[in-house]
Amino acid sequence: MKIDIVSIAKKERSTYDPLYKELSKMISRFAKVEDIEIFPKDVAKAHTISPDASKQAYTRALEPYIKNSFCISLHPDGKLIDSFEFSKLLNDKISIKFFVGGAYGFDDNFLKKSDAVISLSKLTLSHKIAKAVLLEQIYRGFSILSNHPYHK
Repeated sequence: MKIDIVSIAKKERSTYDPLYKELSKMISRFAKVEDIEIFPKDVAKAHTISPDASKQAYTRALEPYIKNSFCISLHPDGKLIDSFEFSKLLNDKISIKFFVGGAYGFDDNFLKKSDAVISLSKLTLSHKIAKAVLLEQIYRGFSILSNHPYHK
């Protein structure tokens, strides 16, 4: 299985990088994880215009990625699910793409193109924290599916 995490984010080193690496290594027995961070000039310019312009720029940047996979967008208004429901999203898939929007979230048109729209929490999470939570839940989900004791 292949899992891509596609986010509107500037590529930069983070204190969370060792955690991402460790979680990706744990997941590697179930799936290959690729972290794709994009932040084109169009997005930077849109941030100076308006939230709506920003959402449209995010959509333009992310649209090329929303194909050939089961696509899940992370959104504050998405469905709140538990770890067991999350594991079902991973089950029997060949390729999954998780999308993390920019500072202003997603345009409704982009969300409609997603196969699922979920929320990781009612709390607002930074991209770096959201990615850590997502990676941990991916590992937990695979652990549930394979009856591994990690989940307990």
